[in-house]
Formats: sequence, C-alpha cells, structure tokens
Amino acid sequence: MNAVGTIGWIDLTVPDAESLRDFYSAVTGWTPSDVAMGDYSDYCMHPPGDPKPVAGICHARGSNAGLPPQWLIYITVADLDQSIQRCRELGGSVVTGPKNLGSYGRLAVMQDPAGAVAAILEPPREK
Repeated sequence: MNAVGTIGWIDLTVPDAESLRDFYSAVTGWTPSDVAMGDYSDYCMHPPGDPKPVAGICHARGSNAGLPPQWLIYITVADLDQSIQRCRELGGSVVTGPKNLGSYGRLAVMQDPAGAVAAILEPPREK
C-alpha cells in the first residue's frame, strides 16, 4: 500500500472498457489482465512483461455506475472519514462513498471546489 499523500492507483471508467483496453494496449504497449466483476470483467493494465499493474480500465457499471468517463486518481489518506469531513468543510463534495473495499481498505470519490474529481483511499488498518 502506498504512503499517505501519494497517488496509489489510477482507473479509467468508461461505458465500453473492452474498446478502451484495446486502444491503450495498442497505443502504450500495456497488456491487460481480467478482473472478474460477476457477469463481466474490468481490466488491470500492465507494462510489457511486468506482472505488476499500473492502471485499471473499468466499465461504468456496478460500483462504478455514474462515474464520468475520465482517468481517476486514488490518493492515499490516513483517515477517510476525516478527509471526507475536511473535503466538505472546504467546499468540496462527495460523489460516491464511503465504500468498504475489503482487503483494499475504504474509498470515497470526491469533487473539489473547482469541479475536479479524485478518489481518496484509506488503506486497511493493521490489526
């Protein structure tokens, strides 16, 4: 898990993830791996020959329904509830969440006062 304040992940959420998966594979050389989402798959994208993914390309379905078609960064925070409260106090809003991601922690998607969207991710707490 990445350190607090760093970008821990990026996703692209679009209506047709397959076509964008193929587009980015052809343009960047990324290779996809399927991520089962029930009756469909989203995709992790890997640099050529690298088992560690660098991005995700997702369908705008399920928990991603309603997200605009754009790259979404995930910024690691220490306390999601506190970050959500500060977001709202400072003129931002919460687009979706908070959501429990199980072993990945907790997530919310926020919109800043200028209208830009980013996810904030609290890693799972150590026991």
